[in-house]
Amino acid sequence: VQDESFFDTIALKVPAGKSANQLGKDAAAAGLNIRIIDDETIGISVDESSTKADLDTLVKVLSGNSGSIDSDGYVEMDFGALSRTTKFLQHQVFNSHHSETQMMRYLTMLERKDITLRDSMIPLGSCTMKLNAASELMPVSWPEFANMHPFAPLDQAQGYMEMIESLNSWLASLTGFAAVSTQPNSGAAGEYAGLLCIKGYHEANGEGHRNVCLIPTSAHGTNPASAVLAGMKVVGVKNNAAGEVDIDDLRAKAEKHKDNLSAVMITYPSTYGAFEEKIKDLIQIVHDNGGQVYMDGANMNAQLGTCSPGGIGADVCHLNLHKTFAIPHGGGGPGVGSIGVARHLAPFLPGHSVVPVSGEGDNVQVKATGQVAAAPYGSAGILPISWMYIRMCGGEGLLRSSRTAILNANYMAKQLENYYNILFRNEHGMCAHEFIVDLRHLKEHGLSEDDVAKRLADYGFHAPTMSWPLHGAIMIEPTESESKAECDKLISALISIHGEIQDVIDGKVEAKASPLHNAPHTAAMVTASDWNFPYSRETAAFPAIWSKQNKFWPSVSRLDNVYGDRNLVCSCPTVEELME
Repeated sequence: VQDESFFDTIALKVPAGKSANQLGKDAAAAGLNIRIIDDETIGISVDESSTKADLDTLVKVLSGNSGSIDSDGYVEMDFGALSRTTKFLQHQVFNSHHSETQMMRYLTMLERKDITLRDSMIPLGSCTMKLNAASELMPVSWPEFANMHPFAPLDQAQGYMEMIESLNSWLASLTGFAAVSTQPNSGAAGEYAGLLCIKGYHEANGEGHRNVCLIPTSAHGTNPASAVLAGMKVVGVKNNAAGEVDIDDLRAKAEKHKDNLSAVMITYPSTYGAFEEKIKDLIQIVHDNGGQVYMDGANMNAQLGTCSPGGIGADVCHLNLHKTFAIPHGGGGPGVGSIGVARHLAPFLPGHSVVPVSGEGDNVQVKATGQVAAAPYGSAGILPISWMYIRMCGGEGLLRSSRTAILNANYMAKQLENYYNILFRNEHGMCAHEFIVDLRHLKEHGLSEDDVAKRLADYGFHAPTMSWPLHGAIMIEPTESESKAECDKLISALISIHGEIQDVIDGKVEAKASPLHNAPHTAAMVTASDWNFPYSRETAAFPAIWSKQNKFWPSVSRLDNVYGDRNLVCSCPTVEELME
């Protein structure tokens, strides 16, 4: 044993006369996988699922079938420097639930605090909160997928590889690209990986000095950060009043930086919910000045079957499988930010230092460099979800989903246009798969977009995206998962809220006395003995018929959203604690 202190993983020096590779083969033949660190060293990891039988088998492999474990598998252990000296699991939640019944009820209580698709539409713009169907999720729990180690020998993962290869083949076809890698495990990681492909391409052509990245204000919010992380210099490009990229400004900056231009990052449709009508002109300008085109796939749900990034002329695009292709998301993950690339960028897809990979498709090159994730295939355990989604939808189903998403957004925008100012629609009055509602005028009357979002909770709806990409506005994306009836419910709620806004504007109600300002109304507020508001409890908590039939109760009322940002709390040690 090479380590004096260890927890669940140890490194063993192979005895003289034995080979680490041969021990690995012997272990595999016995049904175990061990890590081959080098010719003379192996690694072993165990966890709570490891049994005494597993350990007996392991000992026999390592000892040449001559050893076994005499104990019951439980031994007193001194972890040395790794021993914990502080208390842990002190919160009451870890000491309150001692049966499955209690645990079930506790988890259900937590579940009820969240508004989800189980309750109503989640209209978050640029988030594509579509249905994650049970049939798509089922394979994730199958042990054949769930229990596969990311570094398992490939000859034990042929079914997994077949699934990944077919999925990436479908994604390549849908995007019009030559090759796809699933390694990036978020949209931002996909952006970074795509930019590294572009950077590698320029370096291979002897133009490693190209480091300028043009980014329009209508691009997705993470684009500038990804460009900086990739070592590029960000140059902003204006948008015109219609929300489209200012072609003249783009041309001027592309020509100004033509000797150092690396890429442009565009989102299509844009984050304003609009199809750029001059997208091909934009791409041609960048190509003519030596740059590559990175297309952000955050809004790919509006392209499926209708158009494709490769067909439009982009060189690389990331795909949020946790948006467009039905993997659940929110709460930090997991996600998949697959990237598709044109043939000339395929050799620069991510590799991996432990398991050399290449991505799948035409002109890929297996390599051990350029990795952007800990595992060679990223969050492979959730890829069956997207595989199922695409397989069950087929080409016609994907086209229908995209068209339905666009139809739902335009239907809602049309129904709301007499009550709200809908921004960035084209000359035909149409948007893409999402639309922006202008609420900037509310500031003049003591209200804000926050009030609208929080009032929607009383109607049983999650808030739309707020103040992005336009401050003082909300962005709504219904997706194809919602029926006309559900769209009508949100429309009805927003029209009703407009009436409450108008009451404030007309002076009938002071802003601070309005249901808008005091929303959301919790069960504790509504059932309290005192009621000091000028409107009824029914208006507060049951403003719509459906809220009486299936009420979602917010857990808390109004919070100061930015208090934590403006009042930092220091968690660093005190001066006294630092004294020696």
